[in-house]
Amino acid sequence: MKSTIPDTVVGYIAGFPKDVQKVLKQIRSVIKQAAPEAVESISYAMPAYKLNGKPLVYFAGYEKHIGFYATPTGHEKFKKELSKYKQGKGSVQFPLDEPMPLDLIKRIVVFRKKENEKRK
Repeated sequence: MKSTIPDTVVGYIAGFPKDVQKVLKQIRSVIKQAAPEAVESISYAMPAYKLNGKPLVYFAGYEKHIGFYATPTGHEKFKKELSKYKQGKGSVQFPLDEPMPLDLIKRIVVFRKKENEKRK
């Protein structure tokens, strides 16, 4: 990984090994399909998506997992499905040696999008 923080999501993804890049690109694609109007940026040194000026989701690549951050509400709503993954407050780790739960990620993004739109 690069030691400097890139200023674009494309630059962020490019800093990872090819196999991790593939997974990060899949996650980015799922988020953009589920919330095409979300604004993409780098925040907290990771890809970030905002809708109506409010955080939607974040993700980050690590050596052995992908960190996914959907704020506590996104994690609470999908608590049962996320229970098999290592978690922290507002975060979940999807291991890179397992299939990435892209459908679950999509459903979380859609939930967060609806939640965010209610707060307009």
